[in-house]
Amino acid sequence: MAANMGLEGPEELEQLAFKRINEGKIKEGLKFVLRAAKGYEEEGKKGDAARLYKYLGYILLERTKLIEKSRPFLLKSAYLYIDLIEKEITRPGVNLDTLDDYCSNVLEVFLTLNDERNLMKYAEEFAAIYEDLGNSYRDNDDITMAIRAYESAYRYYKIIDSIESYKRIAEILITLYGQVAEEKLEKGDLKGAAEAFYRLASFIRSIFGYDIHFIEMMDTAAKNFEKASKLAYSNGDLDRTTSCLVKAQYAYLLARNFNRAKLIGINTVRMLYQIVSSHRANGNDDMAAEKLVEMAEALIGIGKIKEAMETYKSALETRSDMKFRANVRLAILKQFAASKGDEDLLEDIDTIEYYTNKKNYPKALELAEKVLLRKDELKEVANMLYEAEGIYH
Repeated sequence: MAANMGLEGPEELEQLAFKRINEGKIKEGLKFVLRAAKGYEEEGKKGDAARLYKYLGYILLERTKLIEKSRPFLLKSAYLYIDLIEKEITRPGVNLDTLDDYCSNVLEVFLTLNDERNLMKYAEEFAAIYEDLGNSYRDNDDITMAIRAYESAYRYYKIIDSIESYKRIAEILITLYGQVAEEKLEKGDLKGAAEAFYRLASFIRSIFGYDIHFIEMMDTAAKNFEKASKLAYSNGDLDRTTSCLVKAQYAYLLARNFNRAKLIGINTVRMLYQIVSSHRANGNDDMAAEKLVEMAEALIGIGKIKEAMETYKSALETRSDMKFRANVRLAILKQFAASKGDEDLLEDIDTIEYYTNKKNYPKALELAEKVLLRKDELKEVANMLYEAEGIYH
C-alpha cells in the first residue's frame, strides 16, 4: 500500500511536502500533502489524515479566497474528526484534552464554511456528550474531571444559545466550585480557594449578569488572593506573593473596588521592580521575563499603559512567549471591561480564560486579538501593544 506511493509512507511524504512548501514550491508541496493525507487514511491514522486535510483546506482558502475550493478537504477533515470523537467517547477512560481538540476542529471547519446547520447540530451533540461525561464523573465523586467536562458542555450550549441548558450547567458549576472553594479553605489553600471563587463568580454572572451577586463573589475571590499573597510573603516566597497580588488586583477591578485595586497595583509594581532586579542579578532571565509581564499587567490595571508597554517590550526581548501575549491582552480587556461595566466583554474574557486555563495559548491569543480589534476605544492601546511586539499595522 505505502510502496505504491514510491516512498516508504505518509510520514516521508509529509516531510517532503513541507520541505517543498518551505522552498516556495507551493503547488508541488500541496500535492504531496494530499498524497500524505490519503496515505494516513489508508493506514487508519485518522488523526494525521484529518490534520493534513484541514491544513490543505485552509491553505487553499487562503490562496484562492474561494470556499468552494477548500470545502471538500475541510469537510473530509471534519468527518474524520467526528469518527475520532465517536471512538474516543467509547474508551473506558476518555481523554478530555483529546476530545476537546477533536470537537474544536469540527466546529472550526463548519464555522469557516458558514455551515450554520452543521455548526449548531454538532455543537448541540458535543454539549450533550460533555454533560453526560460531567454527570458520570460527578456520580463517581471526581469533582475535578466533572468541572472540566461541565465547563466544555457550558461552552457548547453557549454556541447554540441554549439559555436554559447553559444556565442549568452554570448552576451545577456554581455548586461544584463552591465545594472546591470550601475544601481548599479547610486545607488552608487560600490561592486555590480564591481561584475557585473567581470561577464561581463567572458562572454567577452568566445567570444574574454584572450585578451585586457577581460583584460580591468576585470581591470574595479578591480578598482570598490577597490573603494568599500575605501567606506567601510570610513564607518568603516573593514570586508567589506578586502572582497572587496581580490576581487580587484584577479581581478587585472586576468587583469594581477601584481604590483597593489601585493601591494593590501600585504596591505590586514596587515589589516587582525589586524581584525583577534580583532575578536578573542571579542570571534567571526566564523568571525575570515572567515577572516583567506581571509588572506590565499590574501597570495596565492602574491605567499606566505607556509604562506597561515598555515593561512588556522588555519582557519580550528576553523571551517571546504566546502565553505572555495572551495574558497582556487579557489584562487590557479586563481593565476596560471593569471601567465600563461591560458584561458582553466579560463574556468574551471568560471564553479567553477558558483556553488559557487549558494552556491553549494559540486559541486564547486568537480570540483575545479578535476582541481587542473589535473595540474602537482600544485602538490606541492596541497600536502601543503592537509596537511593543514589533508589529506595525
